[in-house]
Amino acid sequence: MVNAKRGLGKGLGALIPQGSVFSGGRTIINIDIAKIVANPRQPRHTFAKERLEELANSIKEQGIIEPILTRMRNGKYELIAGERRLRASKIAGLTTIPSIIKNFSDEQSLELALIENLQREDLNPMDEAEGYAQLTKDFSLTQDQVAKKVGKSRSTITNLLRILSLPEKIKVSLRMDEISLGHARPLLALEDANRQLEVWKQIVKDGLNVRDVEILVTGKPLDKPAVKKGGRKRVYTQNTELNALVETLTTQLGTRVKIFGTPERGRIEINYYSKEDLERILEVLLPASPTGGPAKVGPEAPLSPLPQ
Repeated sequence: MVNAKRGLGKGLGALIPQGSVFSGGRTIINIDIAKIVANPRQPRHTFAKERLEELANSIKEQGIIEPILTRMRNGKYELIAGERRLRASKIAGLTTIPSIIKNFSDEQSLELALIENLQREDLNPMDEAEGYAQLTKDFSLTQDQVAKKVGKSRSTITNLLRILSLPEKIKVSLRMDEISLGHARPLLALEDANRQLEVWKQIVKDGLNVRDVEILVTGKPLDKPAVKKGGRKRVYTQNTELNALVETLTTQLGTRVKIFGTPERGRIEINYYSKEDLERILEVLLPASPTGGPAKVGPEAPLSPLPQ
């Protein structure tokens, strides 16, 4: 009993003996870290050093809470999911790691690696887009099929795949978190690659925010509000109490958002730049249609009752 108590709270590493253990129909074994090879279809290419060190410290204290996923390939264990845990375990000095071993297909291998990273919600947009592109290319899947597999809307997949057409320097900048997806999306409205690079350089040099980029792309000057008939349009001034909400909505919707008014009363303005962009925003704002299909834009769009 004393030994059992010492094992509690130390993770699977303290609870699983050497050899095979059966849990819920899955085989978990402690495998030699040196015999694990990387997943060639791993969608994540960047790993934050600080996060890995934090995880390594946690592993030293608590052990591995969740086993990694592997499959057998040429006498080696090929990693399917859990690369952060594996890297952190190496930093922590572990020589073995608990793993679930299953005979996954190549398609399942990529799906699982992609889904695991997506569920962590911090996957770089470039890594995410390239993962979707690999699913469509390697396994001849449509964008609708990819959307269903990863639990995303079709328009989200479409819009992310579009950033792969940007010049390489911009894609590297996006991968390194020098600019955000919100910065990159307006650049797609510019057909000329040289103009895209010009705006990108200005973003990096001047530290432009997403709204500044949208104004640059659409050609609307910052200091010249539109003039109405019968008088000058009132200059938009953001209520400082609503700044946090504006930032949250901008991030969630991936587009420019304004709130006119006060916390008690006002209106919200949401910008979009194409029919596809509008569909993407609608899918975020509106519940799924009864048929489970994407939100429609145009005369054929059905009217949905407002939520009670």
